[in-house]
Amino acid sequence: MKHRILVLGAGYAGAYAAGNLARRLSPADTEITVVNAEPGFVERLRLHQLAAGQELRKRELADVFAGTGVRLRLARVTAVDPERRTVAVTDGNGDDELAYDTLLYTLGSRAADRGVPGVAEYAFDVAARPSALRLRERLDGLGEGANVLVVGEGLTGIETAAEIAESRPGLSVALAARGELGAALSPGARRHLRRAFDRLGVTVHEHTAIESVGPAHAAGAGGTRFLADATVWAAGFAASPIAAAAGLEVAGTGQIVVDATMRSVSHPDVYAAGDSAYAIGENGRPLPMSCASAGFTGMQATDAIAGRLTGHRISSTRLVYVGNHISLGRRDGIMQLVDGAARPKSWYVGGRSAARLKAGILWTALWGISHPTFGLPKRRHRAAAVPERAAERAAA
Repeated sequence: MKHRILVLGAGYAGAYAAGNLARRLSPADTEITVVNAEPGFVERLRLHQLAAGQELRKRELADVFAGTGVRLRLARVTAVDPERRTVAVTDGNGDDELAYDTLLYTLGSRAADRGVPGVAEYAFDVAARPSALRLRERLDGLGEGANVLVVGEGLTGIETAAEIAESRPGLSVALAARGELGAALSPGARRHLRRAFDRLGVTVHEHTAIESVGPAHAAGAGGTRFLADATVWAAGFAASPIAAAAGLEVAGTGQIVVDATMRSVSHPDVYAAGDSAYAIGENGRPLPMSCASAGFTGMQATDAIAGRLTGHRISSTRLVYVGNHISLGRRDGIMQLVDGAARPKSWYVGGRSAARLKAGILWTALWGISHPTFGLPKRRHRAAAVPERAAERAAA
């Protein structure tokens, strides 16, 4: 019987890993299925552009996996049962259950409301394509001079505020930061960021914690009210609660705790990658939720799964975080490198050069997803390390 590999989610980590596994493992004794809620690949790093009104080129997952042997199941994951090795899904035809021998969990993350009242009911976010389109629809309905408040001084908040301000100059855009704007950047990069926000007309409220969100306002500490015809919540991300509900060992973020090979420390048949994995980098710190981390953890998970199934040596992927690339609209940006302790280095790249560099990174990432088996060895290895699983299934 074939060894069933089930990949949950076809984002930057899942789509890459599924295609790579298909090229490295023989279809004679392995079967790879990807479960994803949407038919197209979502460029999450560009969802702030989609929300601002720009069009993104679509990549259909059926085309991405064409010719690879990967099966695509369009459905939403509702639960995982690691004891029975099953996954519950739902689609337009109802509920179903999928069995697996090896599970790669890459369901990503979503906007974290931090328990702030009103966020779930009234705020918008750019953490997923449907929510980004919802924000876009809201912005389309706003008149000249309407107020948009972006909450969160992280990369998502900065990029979203800049993109909306540049794409929709008739709106009044503000950003609420719990601390100092650009605190994770070098002094020069912080100055560049402030100049960019001044140019774009983005008002910044530093040291402002938003404590509640209403239909037309947001309230900060001390009762300060900010008029907001649209409040965009970009104050952090959290992993899907499905892993914790399944009984997998998770961190406080909801991410699956994994070893150096991206294998769950509590359930050896489960691997995680991308935002779903709580992985410790070479600097001893947890890898941040990012596209770069998705690439590194996806590579490591792929090597580990293929290696254990075929009996080959498992390669070690360097789990590093080298820096941040921040877009400030379409013609400006910041590229900030960090040291081994995740502290910003003194120099940075800014302006059009940084914007072009980020565009190149995004293009490369999308091309890699669209060609998941390019450059890999054509020889597919037979599975040699799964007889115990086949015996279990035959006895069931």
